[in-house]
Amino acid sequence: MSPDKTLPEILADNARRYGSETALVEINPQELEDHHTTWKEYSLIESSPIDAFRSEITWAAFDEKANRFANFLLTRNVKRGEKIAILLMNCLEWLPIYFGILRAGAMAVPLNFRYTAEEIKYCLELSDATMLIFGPAFTGRVESIAESLPNIRGLFYVGEDCPSFAERYGALVSYCSSRAPDIPLSMDEDAAVYFSSGTTGFPKAIVLTHRCLCHAAATERAHHGQTHEDVFLCIPPLYHTGAKMHWFGSLLSGGKAVLLRGVKPEWILRAVSEEHCSIVWLLVPWAQDVLDAIERGEIQLADYELSQWRLMHIGAQPVPPSLIRRWKEVFPGHSYDTNYGLSESTGPGCVHLGVENIDHVGAIGIPGYGWEARVVDSSRRTLRAGAVGELAVRGPGVMREYYKDPKATAEVLDAEGWLYTGDMAKIEPDGFIYLVDRKKDVIITGGENLYPVQIEDFLRAHPAIKDVAVIGLPDPRLGEIAAAIIEVKEGATLDEAGVETFCLTLPRYKRPRKIIFAKVPRNPTGKIEKPKLRKQYCGQSLVARQVGLA
Repeated sequence: MSPDKTLPEILADNARRYGSETALVEINPQELEDHHTTWKEYSLIESSPIDAFRSEITWAAFDEKANRFANFLLTRNVKRGEKIAILLMNCLEWLPIYFGILRAGAMAVPLNFRYTAEEIKYCLELSDATMLIFGPAFTGRVESIAESLPNIRGLFYVGEDCPSFAERYGALVSYCSSRAPDIPLSMDEDAAVYFSSGTTGFPKAIVLTHRCLCHAAATERAHHGQTHEDVFLCIPPLYHTGAKMHWFGSLLSGGKAVLLRGVKPEWILRAVSEEHCSIVWLLVPWAQDVLDAIERGEIQLADYELSQWRLMHIGAQPVPPSLIRRWKEVFPGHSYDTNYGLSESTGPGCVHLGVENIDHVGAIGIPGYGWEARVVDSSRRTLRAGAVGELAVRGPGVMREYYKDPKATAEVLDAEGWLYTGDMAKIEPDGFIYLVDRKKDVIITGGENLYPVQIEDFLRAHPAIKDVAVIGLPDPRLGEIAAAIIEVKEGATLDEAGVETFCLTLPRYKRPRKIIFAKVPRNPTGKIEKPKLRKQYCGQSLVARQVGLA
């Protein structure tokens, strides 16, 4: 069952039950490298001068910080439902600020840390945000738009050396009460505005209720069984629904979470070892990097304490089965799960594989806790088992709407509560769902539908390929052809002839007709930035050699 309390109420319960216990740890290994110190050397220093490397707060301190910020917002006459934006890198202040906004009866508006100044302005205006909390990494971007934000009545800076155009967050909230304001919250009230990933253009503003957030927490714990003893390693950015909703399982159990600022394989394994992490959520590139570093001998597993690590799970993108087979060979004792979701469904979990279904690797899984799923045709009629169509999901985590965009809302959300995901999938007779591709990414070549994810999964099995993206390029004869952008592993070599030979077992029409060796761009949540690739390569002359046309 979903919690009968809102998330701020659950935080208050944790403060009462586990007040002196650690709630959050922040680790910034780059600080060590900047001081020419290794993690091992740091652990031997009794009193380290590198204070920025590791810091932590208890559940009681977390709760107090949230209360102080909520009360500060009330001193600035923030009204119920007012929207407060957050633009921070992962840090110990992030979640207390988020909970403080909710506790004040306002709505949290997390912003992508990769946004340009113009994208920040666009999202602030679209969401009708009235205040912005930002950190040092964003000073230049915020300053460049500060004078052109008429709706923003407060700019608050988290960090040292506060710029002149903003107010210092720490100094302002320190004088505010640490007692929770008396503002009752309803499950059906709007709680937050998240933005779509923007992989298909400008992001849309997604309105989530308190019920959405609470069900995401219940779904996470139902799927992964977090206990109070579990320690969750959180690496992805907290602005995104994926990272935060997985952490919600720790919130429900009152367990510790570690915010790791960095994705180097050594840092990940060292954090697991030093902080005794038992649950780790990775993106595909990070898991790939860990395995590659082990294979190259750069990492010796005997150097780490990993016996407590019980679960590795992946989400946010299709997962190559070959990657999981490799992972299980190196970490045979790990449970594994993959989680499918989108911001419109309050993040991951509307479909998940399930730790007991490792034999179905390759599927995204079955409907998640409290969720339903079906596959439909272009008229939204349910298709038979095995047929490819659009995946639709329904459950307590479905968004209320796209803010101020009823037309876009009606395109993806029907009167019966079904959310149409834009992902092409099939449900096999045994009930397992297989993702085929994004609806907008399907390539039509000579009248045949090509699903890039299938070709990408095939190519990733090549031992020299680190990452790959398949996109459609215009072709005067076939309409479109499949082009593979291939990123080769460090120290490996591969040429077009090698790719052609490897693809001989693919049906002829599925073989990439153009090979491009380049880095595969991914956004902070691990999704391939295909619009960027199409923009980059679709304008190129197709005089360049295309393979497999003879």
